[in-house]
Amino acid sequence: MLDLTYDTPKVRTIAGAKHDWELVIGMEVHAQVMSNAKLFSAASTKFGAEPNNNVSFVDAAMPGMLPTINEFCVEQAVRTGLGLKAEINLHSAFDRKNYFYPDLPQGYQISQLYHPIVGEGEVLVEMGAGVAGENPTARLVRVERIHLEQDAGKSIHDMDPNMSFVDLNRTGVALMEIVSKPDIRGPEEAAAYLTKLRQILRYLGTCNGDMQSGAMRADVNVSICLPGQYEKYQATQDFSHLGTRCEIKNMNSMRFIQQAIDVEAKRQIAIVEAGGEVVQETRLFDPDKQETRSMRSKEEAHDYRYFPDPDLLPLVIEQAWVDDIGANLPELPDAKKARFINDFGLSDYDASVLTSDLDSAGYFEATAQGRDGKMTANWVINELFGRLKKDEKAITDSPVSPAQLGGVIDLIASDAISGKIAKDLFEIVYTEGGDPALIVEERGMKQVTDTSAIEAAVDEIIAANPDQVAKARENPKLAGWFVGQTMKATGGKANPKAVNQIVAQKLNG
Repeated sequence: MLDLTYDTPKVRTIAGAKHDWELVIGMEVHAQVMSNAKLFSAASTKFGAEPNNNVSFVDAAMPGMLPTINEFCVEQAVRTGLGLKAEINLHSAFDRKNYFYPDLPQGYQISQLYHPIVGEGEVLVEMGAGVAGENPTARLVRVERIHLEQDAGKSIHDMDPNMSFVDLNRTGVALMEIVSKPDIRGPEEAAAYLTKLRQILRYLGTCNGDMQSGAMRADVNVSICLPGQYEKYQATQDFSHLGTRCEIKNMNSMRFIQQAIDVEAKRQIAIVEAGGEVVQETRLFDPDKQETRSMRSKEEAHDYRYFPDPDLLPLVIEQAWVDDIGANLPELPDAKKARFINDFGLSDYDASVLTSDLDSAGYFEATAQGRDGKMTANWVINELFGRLKKDEKAITDSPVSPAQLGGVIDLIASDAISGKIAKDLFEIVYTEGGDPALIVEERGMKQVTDTSAIEAAVDEIIAANPDQVAKARENPKLAGWFVGQTMKATGGKANPKAVNQIVAQKLNG
């Protein structure tokens, strides 16, 4: 889809009591930078360490401790920006965002408000594969900015009935806040955007995208408007055409994000249609009660008393360094998908499935080299992925290597085994291992291609079933019964194509 040939999906509407309403959604995604050390200290970022084990004097805000920028974290932010086709700002700066919270020892967060390291970019979010003669559907979501900031720690309230505890291991871990424009138009698009963004970051190696561990989480801004108002906003960039937005904080589940958007939209519709006004605020989603509830009024920048961090010089990077990072970017999902379609003759859908993550794409490509791409895709997606899903295994834990699966496919292509035998062979390789070609030889699984042997089996079945022969000659569709009986008589080893041809000749002879 590199040529951006796609159709825009229809905007989802929600029926209110008085009007149909449209959704307008923007997202602020916090992605933890993949780095061994934190943004301003050398403390480890390893997940799962004992509480307060990965805390330096800088993280704990001890007197006299000064932050030192981690160059690799900056590089990762630049790499992310380039992967999102964004503008890289050679001059950026860090600011102090002042607020008190027990898990923020400094009493402020170091972030980038006024001069972020990455400017405007874009993410192409595919919403449906194209069928024959039709373009895929996709939404182009604009990225407003990416800025670097440090994470806070974690307050723990369930260890003691009278006390709260704090774990500062996450304090100071580098985050990229990726802020989108309000281009997302429905719950499904929001989940698809986050999925695509996570896929790109994983390809780039800049964030592992693990939402369960908090490595990626999203704040979702939701508002409603009447049909036609969004187009006026797009034409003028005047937000007055849109409704008042509310932010749903710290979402870390695709399913809950969709539920929260739907619930919040209906809440806002009910307020507006009753003659009230939506108040701009930050809300939390309760998946058990299926409701959002107020957390706090929405702060503006002045509420945090932002000012340039006096301990950090403005960040200046060179264009040559940026160019070097860009020259070494990996092949990204859209480019890989387009190549798979062109080089292996895959459908849009199959290419999307196989490029959904790097490990799957690598497995397929290693298996498909020198083989039929469509046949390989069918075996990887339907047989291997299906079995791995059943066993709850990742592709990296597959008992069947690309060479072994390729061996099964080679035996099918050479007519050494039939498709049915191939499935039996795959099961043996999956559970026991081994060389597919040797297994076929040792266990006598080779299909019978000797037409004289197949012909003898067909003759025997025809001679034993004259009534069935008469019926089949009146209704050729019944010839399949003879094919099935022949396959059964040969233990499933007869070449199905040869069996069909011989049965047809005998019945019509």
